[in-house]
Amino acid sequence: MSALLEISGLTAHYGDFQALFGVDLALEAGQTVAIIGANGAGKTTLMRAITGIAKVTAGSILLNGAEMSRRAAPDILTAGIAMVPEGRKLFPSLTVEENLRIGAHARQGNGFWTLERLYTLFPILRERRDHPGTALSGGQQQMVAIGRALMSNPTVLLCDELSLGLAPVVIREIYAAFPTIRESGTSIIVVEQDIGQALKVADHVHCMMEGRVTLSGRPADLSREAIHDAYFGVNHA
Repeated sequence: MSALLEISGLTAHYGDFQALFGVDLALEAGQTVAIIGANGAGKTTLMRAITGIAKVTAGSILLNGAEMSRRAAPDILTAGIAMVPEGRKLFPSLTVEENLRIGAHARQGNGFWTLERLYTLFPILRERRDHPGTALSGGQQQMVAIGRALMSNPTVLLCDELSLGLAPVVIREIYAAFPTIRESGTSIIVVEQDIGQALKVADHVHCMMEGRVTLSGRPADLSREAIHDAYFGVNHA
C-alpha cells in the first residue's frame, strides 16, 4: 500500500543553483512527519517544491498516487496540499475572519473545517475576528495562518517554522491543536529548527543538510548523538 504523500528522488533548482539533491520522503495517512535542520538546509525549498512554488527538476511527488511535481501551485492546493508559510504572510488589509475565509477559495465541496470549527480550535480568533490580522500577537497570527490553510480542507498540511520567534507557552498552545487536525483527516509535515519540539510531535523525523536528507527514523529510534551529527554534519574519526 503506497503512502499518502510519496516523494522520490526530488531535485530542485533556483536558477542555476541546485537546492535539493534526490530527496526521498513518505507521509502516511494520519501521521505527523517533522523535517529538521539548520538554516539553509533545504527545508523550506522542499516545502516550496511540494506546493509547486519552487521548480522541480527531477524526481516525483505523488499524492494518493497522482503526480504533483509538474502541476501549478493552484492545482496542487486544489488537489489537497496546503501550506502555512514561514513568516505567516497574512493579508494586512483584511480582518482575521477575512484572512480565514480567503483560505476556502480552493476547497472542493464540503469538508470538516469551517469557521465555527476553527473558532473552537483557536477560541481567541473568535474574539479577534474583526481585528486586522496583522494587529494580533505573533502566536495569534500563526493561528490565523494555520486556520487559513485548514479552510481549504487539505489532505496534507505543510507547516514551515511554526515556532519561529514565539514564546514557549505559545508554541505549546499551537502544537496542542495537532491531534485535532489529524483527527479531522489531515496529515502534517512540519519544518522545525527546534529539535526537541519536532521529536515531541512527530511519528517520523527527517534531518536535512545542504539539500540532502542525512538521517531518517522514528524519534524513539534516533539517538541524540545521531541527530546532532546529521544536523551539523559532524563526522567521527
